[in-house]
Amino acid sequence: MTTVVELEIPAARLGFARTFDRVSTFEFQVGGMIGGSSPLVWTNGPDRETVEQALEADSSVEVIASIADDADESSADDGVTPGQNDRWLFRLEFGDGVKLLEQIVTETDGAILTARGANGRWMLKLLFDDRESVSACHELFEQYEYRAAVTRISGIDDLASAQTPLTETQYETICKAHELGYFDVPRGVTLKELAAELDVSHQALSERLRRSHAALVSAELSERTAPMEIDP
Repeated sequence: MTTVVELEIPAARLGFARTFDRVSTFEFQVGGMIGGSSPLVWTNGPDRETVEQALEADSSVEVIASIADDADESSADDGVTPGQNDRWLFRLEFGDGVKLLEQIVTETDGAILTARGANGRWMLKLLFDDRESVSACHELFEQYEYRAAVTRISGIDDLASAQTPLTETQYETICKAHELGYFDVPRGVTLKELAAELDVSHQALSERLRRSHAALVSAELSERTAPMEIDP
């Protein structure tokens, strides 16, 4: 079944790490990564000059051209701080980390749907024909030490209705923990016993449960403040 995978990769592995260090509020969104030419990248931050200087000083990318911005010309009249809602478009050339990632995704019959970043991390949404392609891609990411953290896996048929923020492994772990009474008071199974049932180490299970809890709490808080969106 066609599968969409959402994952995060540290900027240190793909690019913009130095820009994030220099500009803490820096964010970006790539307008298409595969196609041969250098991609167009929307960026934002405190102001255009600060962002452009940071990009120029970042050895992981090359600024080919500064294209345009979508600043709201009426923002000053509306009392909005200048630069607060502005974005600036650059044509950038990425380094070997991004080029290898594109190659891996393409060779495993995948496609990059979106690529954006904030807080020192890239957030990617990838499309694959089947779960075997997903596994093959993930194995190559591990081989080349991309440190990719999968945040969500969805079937293309249920993208509109998918509500769980958990990955497939996290979902299965939570279900097994609930089934065996791990969340009961008193607990029906210890963490060590649950780890043995799932055939994982005590530490790996502890980290998996913490990530699952964090994802569920984050989704619940987001649900109470704004509607969930599939696309950024």
